[in-house]
Amino acid sequence: MSDSLKYMFRLPEHPFSGLSICPRIDQTEAAAIVLGIPIATPYPSVGTFAAKSPAAIRQAMRTDNLDHYDFEIEGSLLEDAFGPVFDAGDLATDEVDFAGNRAAIVAAVRAILAAGAVPIVLGGDDSVPIPVLQAYEGQRPLTIVQIDAHIDWRDEVDGERLGLSSNMRRAAEMEWVEQIIQVGMRHVGSARRKEYEEALEWGVDIITAQQVFRQGVEGVIDLIPAETDVYIAFDCDSLDCSLMPAVMGPTPGGLSYWDVVEMIHGAAGRANLVGFSLVEFAPERDPMGHAAHMAGRIALNAVAAAARKRT
Repeated sequence: MSDSLKYMFRLPEHPFSGLSICPRIDQTEAAAIVLGIPIATPYPSVGTFAAKSPAAIRQAMRTDNLDHYDFEIEGSLLEDAFGPVFDAGDLATDEVDFAGNRAAIVAAVRAILAAGAVPIVLGGDDSVPIPVLQAYEGQRPLTIVQIDAHIDWRDEVDGERLGLSSNMRRAAEMEWVEQIIQVGMRHVGSARRKEYEEALEWGVDIITAQQVFRQGVEGVIDLIPAETDVYIAFDCDSLDCSLMPAVMGPTPGGLSYWDVVEMIHGAAGRANLVGFSLVEFAPERDPMGHAAHMAGRIALNAVAAAARKRT
């Protein structure tokens, strides 16, 4: 591990779901590595509302039962059906140096990919996926499945082009991103008709939350080319607000927990899951910790889907 990367991590007091700590992400033989990224490029008008999200999710996912049978993943992460999984802790991000944050994110994710592991990212707001996806330059062509209430296609907001409303627009500009599938859209977000039409013109497949309600998740999975590399960008506000109130803009009519879990496992079964990020969780709006546990369970399903050995 280079000296520039060695001191970038804050190891957690309580690792995610009882996993072992991964002190050297560039030398550990891991199938998947959990990585917290508290801050990337927040808007001044919004602030770092999701910076404590990785810690809150880890706290909700404290367990001594890692070896117990889990019905959602059909086993235990300690069983032979899964490759080794570790928690690398949190990147030491900054509330002022956003360019430094982005450089650190790219370096860390590239190190995980170079080690042959799948990064499972706990954000942070929805600006986090921009530098995460930049780290995939030089990898195989990428299909992105964004599970979100919003399309995040703004070119800029108040002069900032790398903020939470622009992540899929920036992804569309990356030459290694071949396809974008956006699922769960509903209500009003930052996009105007102009951005919606530009997304369609680029070739995005948009499946609204209402379409998922009517048709199920099978149509989403069918859009993913078989055996390609797929990255899942999950935003907590894709979930119905009755299930996930701890977001910046809770709205009714969202996806169910099982919709998201089925999409994760369906995508991983059809293609090669090469990355996952969870963003936009607001711990201050979750006093009982129930929403943090739901977010953690979704991330755990992604860990299992990435680490499951193919037969």
